Amino acid sequence: MKPFTSSYVVLAAVGFVLTSACSSPTTSTTQEKKAEAPAPPPEAITGRSAFYKMLPSARQWSTDVKGIQLTSIQLKEVKADPGKAGAWRGVFVSESKGRMKTFLWAAVDAEGGYRQGTWPGSEDSFRGRMGQAAPFFLQALQHDSDEAYQAAIKVDDPALKAAPKDTPINFLLEFTPRHPNLAWRVLWGETVGTARYSVFVDATTGQFLEKGR
Repeated sequence: MKPFTSSYVVLAAVGFVLTSACSSPTTSTTQEKKAEAPAPPPEAITGRSAFYKMLPSARQWSTDVKGIQLTSIQLKEVKADPGKAGAWRGVFVSESKGRMKTFLWAAVDAEGGYRQGTWPGSEDSFRGRMGQAAPFFLQALQHDSDEAYQAAIKVDDPALKAAPKDTPINFLLEFTPRHPNLAWRVLWGETVGTARYSVFVDATTGQFLEKGR
């Protein structure tokens, strides 16, 4: 019995060594391939998606938060599909505190101090309105920025057709006396002041409202 046991142990040891020798290169190669795989490119997102990414942080600041403004920010580091942006700025208000606070979301670290994820910005006093904008209930945001874009491009207007293909398209979400509901403003340009053309779309119903400059 002893010789048999010794032979068995030797054979088992040899088998283990051979198995290890055969499997090691495969494991190493797999790990190298994983290490060499490029990271996926950062993805732009819609306004409502960004709004809800900011909301948990806003609720930590104050449990009674409402939105008052949402603005898209196009980053050169992120390819933006129609209706999306690489970064968004949201302003939330707390009527119990009499304060408003900015939160931002970005798909990637970028020039201008943008960093990946959600982070808080400035805080200020609040006295009922921010310019013309008033606070809105979260449930009012039923239609997203990509839907607003689709509604906007259906408008038959020579100015829209004449806009250069590389014109940046941005989005502003506000509830103002101009319209009865919360509204998206789709901007062909960087800001409201510099946009050459804009379209208002109801964020609750998804309907076209009016054209603007």
